[in-house]
This record gives sequence, C-alpha cells and structure tokens, in this order.
Amino acid sequence: MIYTAKVSEHIHWVGVNDRSTTFFERVWPLDNGMAYNSYVIVDDKSVLVDTVHEANTLELIGRLERVLDGRSLDYIIINHMEPDHSGALPMIASRFPGVKLIGNKLTKRMIDEYYPNAAEFMEVVDGDELDLGHHKLKFVITPWVHWPETMMTLETTTMTLFSADVFGTFGALDGQIFDDEFDASAYEDEMRRYYSCIVGKYSKFAQRALAKLDGVPVKTICATHGPIWRENPAWVINKYDVWSRQEGEVGATIAVASMYGHTLALAEYIARQLVLNGVRKIKFYDVSKTDMSYIISDVWRYKGLVLGTVAYNTDMHPKMVALCHELELLGVANKHLGLFGGYSWGGGGVKGLEKFAASAKLPIVGESVDMYGGADEATLAKADALAKALAEKILQE
Repeated sequence: MIYTAKVSEHIHWVGVNDRSTTFFERVWPLDNGMAYNSYVIVDDKSVLVDTVHEANTLELIGRLERVLDGRSLDYIIINHMEPDHSGALPMIASRFPGVKLIGNKLTKRMIDEYYPNAAEFMEVVDGDELDLGHHKLKFVITPWVHWPETMMTLETTTMTLFSADVFGTFGALDGQIFDDEFDASAYEDEMRRYYSCIVGKYSKFAQRALAKLDGVPVKTICATHGPIWRENPAWVINKYDVWSRQEGEVGATIAVASMYGHTLALAEYIARQLVLNGVRKIKFYDVSKTDMSYIISDVWRYKGLVLGTVAYNTDMHPKMVALCHELELLGVANKHLGLFGGYSWGGGGVKGLEKFAASAKLPIVGESVDMYGGADEATLAKADALAKALAEKILQE
C-alpha cells in the first residue's frame, strides 16, 4: 500500500520503513527496524530531499510519483551520501531524465566514486540559496556529522530543517510519523543509542552544527531517520546538545565481565553500595549477555562508569576488551570511572582496565579493587571505599 504524509502544504514525507535489516551497518541491532526518510517539495520547481536504501527504491518511487502526480522532478538534494540515503539515487535519476543533483564538493567526489555519471551535478557552498518559487532553500554545510560531506538544508518559508542524520534515531515508524502522534520520550533510549554509537565519535562536530542553528527559529525538523519533529523540535535539539557535550545525568552504568560468578558478585555488591551512598539510578550490564550498543547508550547517559573484569590470559575478558575499545574509539569523556576485577592466578584484568583508562584519558576515581579468588573482608572494604568515592563524585553538581 502506498501512502505519504504532508509535512506542510507543499512538503511531503515519502520515506520507507526497513523491517528486514537486523543490524544497522552490520553492527548495531535493530529491534524494531529502521526508517529511511525522504521528502519532496512541490513548487514551481520540484525537489527530492535525500533518497533511501537501494533495497527500498521501488517503494520510494511509488510514493514520489504519487506526490508528483505526473510532474517532472527538477532536483535531488543529497544531504548525506551514505548508501542508506543515496542508494536509490541512480534509479531515481534514470527515472527522471534532466534531474540535477545538489550537494557540496565532497558530495561530488563521492558521487563520482559511487554513482559516476548519474546526473548533472550542481555544487553548493555554505549559505547558498535556491529559489523554488514559493519556497526557498538555504544550504548549511555541517561536515563530519557523521561523514565528511554531510550538510543540512533549511526551507526558509516554513522554517523546515532537513537535517540528514542529525536528530535521527533507530527504529521504524509504527504508523506514527510526527512527534505529536506519540509520546516523544518513547524514542529517547533508541535516539541516544543511535547518537552514541553512530554520531558520538563526532560530538565536537555535532556541536559546531548545532551552533549554526543557534538563533534559527526552526519549526519542523525532518531527519533521515526517525520521526518528524513538528510539535516540539526544541526537545530533540536539546537532547542532541546535551549528548554532544557529554553532560551526563546523575547515575552510574556498571558493566562487568565474569566467568564463574565471583567478579559478577563483586559488581552486585558495588552496585548496592552505590545506592546506599545516594546514587539511585543504576544500569547494570553483563557484557557477555548484552550487545555493547545498549551499554554504550547508558555510558553516554550517566556520569558514573564502573567497569569490572575477570582476568583472562593476563588481560581483560575479551568482551570487556571489545567494549573498552569501542568506548575509546567513540571518545567517551566526562566520566567518573571506577575499576574492579578478579583473578585466580596471574591477574592482569584490572591492569588492562587501567591501561584503557589512561589511553582514553579517563581519570580513575579512588583505588581500583583487584580481587584474588572470592571476596574477603579486605576486598569488601576496598569496594566500600570505591563506591563511596564514586558516589561523592557522581552526586556533585
């Protein structure tokens, strides 16, 4: 069934849902699919803003042609060249001979590699405008959010921002395309998981992009993933601002790698001591059971981070190695970090965590707890001291 949605009188959503892909970028689990949003503006000149994944091309064409109703397509704006947004471009271009592609100089370089000779290309720079008749478009170059060529397009008549991946989220649209059709907070966890795993590494560039929007009275945000924000665009802008600054909430994420339960038991003890010391929000993860994307999301959320690992071949447990590698790669910062672990003979797990902390430039709170065998009174006393020191840091304003 073909359906579209009106964003405003002349702007239409013509996106698609992908409920088949199980891992975004073949890495991140998609529990509820993914939305690839595309938009069309029908004016004296008609414009398609971004396309969709190649696998969903025919669905996009059906929706696009319904809106155009026999009209030609004059332009395709490419805010982001990643194939989940440009994959349909060659077929769309061949369907509408004479269409012009719009992007910046880095877009052009990528198009020449991905889709050579797809269509005539029109290069824009930051601040350039395009008059469609009733509507005017302004191009805002926002590099490295999260690819080098990324940009946004502002429709200045209705103040509709086509933001590419910025303000996006994991998850298909379950019939609810606009933020006034559901409780926006229901998307917050998946939006933060998307931000932390996909955009988080480029947070300083996200801040620069947000700075370009400062003072701009955006009324509607049309991102390439997730819902359209028309009722309260300030809500999602604020969320992205907080996450890109890595301003954590009061609370702690505990992630532990254990083999036979001793290190896990110590993690449980530390969690309880944190609560007794006033930290009421705790997220607890066994890294062997939970995909790291959910852990990373809560690491981004809270000020406190507590990592524990059993020693494994004189280093961290492999699952903890993977998590720490990803946290460092993503540039996690502004955390109050506590470390603990356990060993039966040579040790090395806690030392591995401390090496990670040094490499990631994360200061360690208190004294790390390295448990030999099971927890004795001396170990528990050290765990008490660690939890107290962490709580004091986490609860500070």
